[in-house]
Amino acid sequence: MLLETAPPNSNRIPDGAILYAIPVTAVLGAILVTGFLGGAICAHVRIGELGSPPEIISLLLGAMTWGGLYARDPRIRAVLPLVR
Repeated sequence: MLLETAPPNSNRIPDGAILYAIPVTAVLGAILVTGFLGGAICAHVRIGELGSPPEIISLLLGAMTWGGLYARDPRIRAVLPLVR
């Protein structure tokens, strides 16, 4: 079961979410949130639940995190231009 493989007292998602909400530290927050969600995806792959709903939700949340940052931060749009 996934709960047995989770590290105790893991609080990286709230730290990243708080940093993501502050515009000055939003990029660092997005990196921490993405790392946390990537770890959740790796845990699901490790226990053989490839394509499970929590894994897909984690993937979508990570994409939405960077999509939201792309929409609100001109520095990210300058680094990753979708249209030239």
